[in-house]
Order: sequence, then structure tokens, then C-alpha cells
Amino acid sequence: MSILAVEMEIPNVEGGIITEDTLKVDLSDGRTISVPLAWYPRLVHASGKELYNWRLIGQGQGIHWEDLDEDISVAGLLTGKPSGESQSSFNKWLKSRAKH
Repeated sequence: MSILAVEMEIPNVEGGIITEDTLKVDLSDGRTISVPLAWYPRLVHASGKELYNWRLIGQGQGIHWEDLDEDISVAGLLTGKPSGESQSSFNKWLKSRAKH
């Protein structure tokens, strides 16, 4: 049995938009990926100001939201991987936000 290994070049983020229920990311290869915002609970609970405070990381291989401590990689988007944060971690984060 042989295994075929295919090396995939991951495109970079060129831009994006967040709607009420969707994260849409424009990639350097011309694709736009849309995923449910519900995959990233911290984004769901963010204010508009927090959502707009993002930057590219890894030379465009991901997006970072400083105010939310959230990182999303292009590789994760391409493979359909939602946030891996545990419910207890997320609840702790929500509780810390309520104190502010």
C-alpha cells in the first residue's frame, strides 16, 4: 500500500468581513472562504470595535484579534476547523469580560 503525499501551498489572507453570522476571508489565490461565526464564540460575543481591531499574523497565514485573544489560521479555515477552545476556557473568558 502506498500513500500519496501532496504538499499544499496555503494562500494568504488579503482581507475579510464579518457579518452578523458569518466570517468571510478573501485569500491570495482568489477564493473567499465563508464560515459560520458561531465556530468562533469569542467573535460572536465581541463588540463592533473589538471585531475591527484585527491584524494579519504569520505573513498573512492567519488573523489575530488582540482584544479577544483570538487567532484563526488560513489552514484551519481551509480544513473546516472551528475554534478548539474548551467550554470551560470560554466560560472563564466570558466571566472575565463581565467584570469590565
